[in-house]
Amino acid sequence: LGVPVLVQWRGREHIDAANAAGRGIVFMTPHLGCFEITAQAAGAHYHATHGPITVLYRPSRQAALSEVVETARRREGLQTAPTTLAGVRQMIRALRAGQAVGLLPDQVPPEGQGVWSPFFGQPAYTMTLAARLVQQTGATPLLAWGERLPGAQGFRVHVQPFGEPLSADLDAAVAQINRAMEGLIRQCPQQYLWGYGRYKKPRGQPA
Repeated sequence: LGVPVLVQWRGREHIDAANAAGRGIVFMTPHLGCFEITAQAAGAHYHATHGPITVLYRPSRQAALSEVVETARRREGLQTAPTTLAGVRQMIRALRAGQAVGLLPDQVPPEGQGVWSPFFGQPAYTMTLAARLVQQTGATPLLAWGERLPGAQGFRVHVQPFGEPLSADLDAAVAQINRAMEGLIRQCPQQYLWGYGRYKKPRGQPA
């Protein structure tokens, strides 16, 4: 992780089982707790045996700031993929090589890259990429989030299986993922980033 950070694990056996299956892993993490720590911890623990984890990110509109953020996120065992067609292809290649990718399904996607789907009872423009990655590659979906522990004790990374087969219907699959994100958030609602504009409307999209 670059610095001494205490990380506890709950559910690491699900990662081991998914790695044994060899189809790649799609980690799905909401804006809950320290969501950056989940990918960094997975990369640190597994890159030597199963390759790096590739994480989706949205480049800053300011080139100088984008470079700073990318440098700060760069870790051994961690690769980044931009929210572009090239980035999607990078993630698909990683999955087909049996590696892991990570993304935040509750991140509002750019116009044309999502569908409207319920999230805590309200329609939210939701990315389709998480579902499409699983559908197109047969990768194992896993749910993960990084709990901030009190008193500078570090973090606890929670990992759990998706819990049900992902539908082949894209809209249904997106709704399943939204429900899975709700389930994670309910485990620790005080650590969710409620200030994130989850319900914002991308320009040109009908509500």
